[in-house]
Amino acid sequence: MAKISRRLQTLQAKVEDKDYHPLEALALLKDTATAKFVEAAEAHIRLGIDPKYTDQQLRTTVALPKGTGQIVRVAVIARGEKVNEASNAGADIVGSEELIDEIQKGRMDFDKLIATPDVMPQVAKLGKLLGPRGLMPSPKGGTVTFDIASAIAEFKAGKLEFRADRTGIVHVMFGKTTFSPEDLLVNLKALQETIDRNRPSGAKGRYWRTFYVSATMGPSIKIDVTALRDLKLSEVG
Repeated sequence: MAKISRRLQTLQAKVEDKDYHPLEALALLKDTATAKFVEAAEAHIRLGIDPKYTDQQLRTTVALPKGTGQIVRVAVIARGEKVNEASNAGADIVGSEELIDEIQKGRMDFDKLIATPDVMPQVAKLGKLLGPRGLMPSPKGGTVTFDIASAIAEFKAGKLEFRADRTGIVHVMFGKTTFSPEDLLVNLKALQETIDRNRPSGAKGRYWRTFYVSATMGPSIKIDVTALRDLKLSEVG
């Protein structure tokens, strides 16, 4: 069993074994972010789903109103006029077949890859490379589209793609620990509403099981899911 550092032991002592009100939990998250770098604010949510069944899978996107706090490097694979459109819309890397070749040879200097539907048959051969990194374009993720300009703007502004892993747990970053508790709460509320809105049709019984937040290097803090779901965004933002 891994040895827990003294720093983490000290931080864990600050966290009580209880369900915290969302704003209280996020203030505590900031208080336990003591690493020497700016940590991410992370949510770890266990849902009442079994993703081995197709009607119990969750894969979608969330637009975080307060952004992610990260610079997102967007690459676009397209053809013809769409190449110019992507460049004009602020894509960091743009190309056609030659970009597919560069990615095959190991080019990975981007955080999000968007492709137009007409190039997807060629992009498909990148599946083994991009899939494990979560970079493979998909219609569900909003990364296969002819509306290139909107997609670039949304991902640069704080749109994230996420999915439940094979055990039914969602792991997603919802900001940075430099954000105020209020801004983190606005983002967390958007995440909760997105998960509720995209509840898989096959989900049975209690959908929300456990909901924890933490800083990247901090202890887990349990959130009162009912209190979060009952919050109105007008009370938050």
